[in-house]
Amino acid sequence: MMSGWIRHWFTPRWQHTDPRVRRRAAEKLDHTHHADVHRLLQLAQDPDGGVRQAALSKLNDASQLLALHDTEHGSPELRHRLAVLLTGSEAGGSLEERLELVAQINDATLLGDIAFHGDNQQLRLAALARITDEDALIEQACTNGIAAVRHAAATRVTSEEGLRQLVRRAKRDKQVVRLARERLNRKKVDSAQLEAAKAKREQLLHALEEHARTPWEPLYAGRYRHLQREWEKLGDLPSADQEHRYQEACLKCRKTITDHEAQQHAHEAADQRREDADHTREELIDALEETLAGLRRETHLSAQDIASLRSQKQLLATRWQKLSDHHAPDDSLRERYDHALADYDHITQAWERYKQRQHQLQQALNDDDRDALQQQFDACQWPSDLPPTKLLDTARHRLQPDSSAEKPETSVQKFSEDLHELGQLLDKGAFKSASRLYHTLRHQLEQLPTGERHAHEVTLKRLGAQLAELRDWRSFVAGPKRVQLHQAITELADDQRLSEQELDRRHRQLVKEWKALGDAAADRELSREFRAASDRLHERLRPWKDALAKKREQHLEARRQLCEQLEQLLQQPDPHADPDALREIRDRAREQWRHHSPVPRDHAEAIGRRFGRLRHELQALIDRRAQEIASAKQALIDEATSLLNADMPATKQAERVKELQQRWRTLGRAAKGEEQQLWKEFRSVCDRIFASRDAERENRSQRVRERLETMQALIDRLDTWQPSNSRETHILEQAIAEAEEIGPLPTGRRAEGMRRRWSGIVRARRERLARLAVSEEVERWQNLYPLLERHLSADKALLDDGEEAIQVTPPDDLEGDMLVAHQRRNAARLQPPTSDDVENALIRLRVHLALLAGSRIGQQDEPLRLAIQVERINDNLGRDPSKADELHDVLRELLATGPVPADLWAREAPELDAHLTHLLRMPPP
Repeated sequence: MMSGWIRHWFTPRWQHTDPRVRRRAAEKLDHTHHADVHRLLQLAQDPDGGVRQAALSKLNDASQLLALHDTEHGSPELRHRLAVLLTGSEAGGSLEERLELVAQINDATLLGDIAFHGDNQQLRLAALARITDEDALIEQACTNGIAAVRHAAATRVTSEEGLRQLVRRAKRDKQVVRLARERLNRKKVDSAQLEAAKAKREQLLHALEEHARTPWEPLYAGRYRHLQREWEKLGDLPSADQEHRYQEACLKCRKTITDHEAQQHAHEAADQRREDADHTREELIDALEETLAGLRRETHLSAQDIASLRSQKQLLATRWQKLSDHHAPDDSLRERYDHALADYDHITQAWERYKQRQHQLQQALNDDDRDALQQQFDACQWPSDLPPTKLLDTARHRLQPDSSAEKPETSVQKFSEDLHELGQLLDKGAFKSASRLYHTLRHQLEQLPTGERHAHEVTLKRLGAQLAELRDWRSFVAGPKRVQLHQAITELADDQRLSEQELDRRHRQLVKEWKALGDAAADRELSREFRAASDRLHERLRPWKDALAKKREQHLEARRQLCEQLEQLLQQPDPHADPDALREIRDRAREQWRHHSPVPRDHAEAIGRRFGRLRHELQALIDRRAQEIASAKQALIDEATSLLNADMPATKQAERVKELQQRWRTLGRAAKGEEQQLWKEFRSVCDRIFASRDAERENRSQRVRERLETMQALIDRLDTWQPSNSRETHILEQAIAEAEEIGPLPTGRRAEGMRRRWSGIVRARRERLARLAVSEEVERWQNLYPLLERHLSADKALLDDGEEAIQVTPPDDLEGDMLVAHQRRNAARLQPPTSDDVENALIRLRVHLALLAGSRIGQQDEPLRLAIQVERINDNLGRDPSKADELHDVLRELLATGPVPADLWAREAPELDAHLTHLLRMPPP
């Protein structure tokens, strides 16, 4: 390795370890040579400041230095050299070049130097444009030497604090001050407007939030839209928190409005459903009443009419029950329904009486037994307002032969109408109805007048021809059908694979289809074979039918028992029965009725009518109870609504509405549709009451919080207050009065802590005021020491020197009871008491003072202490004297006691002073 001195010898001087050598080497380098420029740039980054300064003084290319400055920000020499070159103090290039370089600078300090010391206004403005720090802009606006630069800097100051600084500091440029003051005033106005707008927005937001918490009322939606429009009119932009609160309040308001609209729609829908149900009921009753009226207009009553009537009644009862499950019918519809059912029962009961005696009537007619015929006819008790059956009509004519002569002639108009109806039946292809009506019209044709008979006879013959054609057509169609039915029943009679139930079903179906053909294409041989096959099936099914008959008897007995149970229930119905329980009984009874099926055909109609009547009565009971419950619940809704408008606290309203809810639950359920509507209405009223209660609780909680905050502020204020004299007692009393105005604090841990703290602070301030009063009393006594010393001197002159009693002159400010005590002391020297009395009085005052100061008392003074305490208790009965007042009394007596011998005073005075000094001590605040 090369030794140190050799390395030192061959190392270039600009790289020497000694900074002084490097500085001298830098001074000798030439900036016009490229190699020296490279060395100077390296020396410009030297650790030594002197070397950097010497190297930079040789460099005049500002662009090279600026590139170096971007990598070396911590060199003040480089920044100073750049400022010198760019400001034009030395030749650093043309103005355009310097402007380009200034546009690349980011150093705020360098830009500030250029803005302050640039040799050109444009250069300074370019540097100023690159400055972003407001403090630097304020400095430029206040101290820059060029007015245009100051004004440009002033226009870029935007903050209120910066504008205030401009107003205070820019004294040399009135235009800057004016500009800053105008902008500051404008900012203040804008700020005031902004604050006013913000306060208005906050006020609107608070009103909207309060509106969102209130329950719905008729003007709720209008009030919400008004607040929304007022919010949108505000010109300023809300904060993110305000926007969030606004959206939350709008959501709550819209939810309240939507809930009410949904509730209104539900009410309207329920009303519409009720109207639809009533309309459907009315249509059903109208149809039944029309059918019953149509039966009375018939000439004869047939089994088909009764079957059609029963089917229609069964359909009506089923639909009526379904409608009643949702909406109870009104009284008028219920009365019409009951009347129609009673009319139906009247007709069906007459028909049943007729069916029971139909065979006897026919037998009496065949035997021509008038007595038996009259007996059976009377037993039928056929209503006079009901058209008779053909058999009853024949029996009546047989019993009353002359009745036909007395019968009025058939109405021509009625005959024309029936003739027109016959044409319509033929057009429809209703052969049976048309055939029955045709034979009736042929009979009535003979009773018409001669002129009318010939007019209608042609039409009747034409319609008869159409009927014959229809009969032939039926025969043409019925022929193959009869062959097909004959073949089917023959195959069925030989089929041994089918079960009895399936065999019976097919048999009955085939017989029904055979009978439906009537007399169309009748064939005696085919009919005989069909009956023979049917008889074989009857014989084959006889054991199964016997078992089925037995089972039907059991079903019949079960249905009778079910009817008896329902009758017992309806004979003594519970006036408070639950409609739901009654509905369950009804549904279960229906299920049991369907389960116990089939029953014997002879008893099916009678037991069916019995069950139908009971089911109708049960449904009427259900509807009546549901209506009663609906009325009771509507009364509860009215009571809750009146409670909502009552002038009472919301809490009591909520308690009352809870009682109403309990009564609501005990009432049971109305009809399904009505129950839902009533519940929604009742729940809406309850929700409004509970919302009012919650709002009242929130307001009460807010008031409680405000009271707690007010009390907390009062406690903090009293805690920081330390009385300095006893005359400040009024401050404590005023604070206590404020606490009483605030009222009792609510229960809770915080309130309990505040009460304890308040009691402690009040007690401490009272104690301090009492100590201050005692201390002030001692201080006033100390001020009386000169007077006391003059009295002691006068006492000594009287007792020791034998001089005459000297009257001590009181000071000018002595007044009150102390002046009286002074006068008593002067008077005591005129008539001095015994020395023992004076000594005892002085000792007593010393012991009393020791008690007040809480000092220790000697054993010899213990009896006196007890006596003083007893006297204090007796004197203080019924009042609460302060310690200062009691001390004042003791000191007054001490001033009045005399004349005091000098040795006695010398013995007692130190203890008296010690007690007073102890009383003078005050505890730290």
